[in-house]
Amino acid sequence: MPAPLPPSGCFDGARHLYAIRVYFEDTDLSGVVYHANYLRWFERARSDMLRLLGIDQRGAHEAGEGAFAVTDLALKYLRPARLDDDVVIESTVAEVSRVTCSLVQKAWRGEDLLAEGRVRVAFVSPLGRARRLPASFHSAFTALLAPPPEGSVHP
Repeated sequence: MPAPLPPSGCFDGARHLYAIRVYFEDTDLSGVVYHANYLRWFERARSDMLRLLGIDQRGAHEAGEGAFAVTDLALKYLRPARLDDDVVIESTVAEVSRVTCSLVQKAWRGEDLLAEGRVRVAFVSPLGRARRLPASFHSAFTALLAPPPEGSVHP
């Protein structure tokens, strides 16, 4: 019998969706998900999104090109997740520059929004200096840019 594959997300248009289940280890003494675990879930979803885009983070690091580093993060907690909840992490690309990419990530339990965050990652050299995104990375992110909300003014 073949071994099962690790979990993987999928794209729904420009949205990346990554499903997780809340396990006992994710909860605190009160039985709700510990706040820092949302960061872990968002990181897993971002890593899976990159993998599905064909962005080889390990290969870029091993080739000495660089790696992604979180430069800015904001989270808002709205409702608690609890043991055995099925949660979907939705990730969308909000902005892309030559060096950074900003994403909006939301944790959903069915129709309930549990938490939402905005994270900016920069591509940095092995010495930690900001560096241009490789052209293929930049193109992949740009292709996923979320359209502006209806009625918004474009600069």
